[in-house]
Amino acid sequence: MTLGDEWYERVAKSRPPKNEPCYHVLVDNAVHTTYVAQQNLEPSIDVSPVDHPEINNVFDHYADGSYLLNKNRLQ
Repeated sequence: MTLGDEWYERVAKSRPPKNEPCYHVLVDNAVHTTYVAQQNLEPSIDVSPVDHPEINNVFDHYADGSYLLNKNRLQ
């Protein structure tokens, strides 16, 4: 199947450099996770807690717009 030059150019531009970090992201109001290249991350002004079923596996708690990392996860 051929997807066409326009599609390829759009997709090729979104490919991050191989040496750039990617981050495992818990998708808010969803059950899935994804990986996002650093170049595609943007700060959010929304300080609401993230609604994701794995949030407690990664973070201990949420306070003042920030999460405290679950130190047991680092072991």
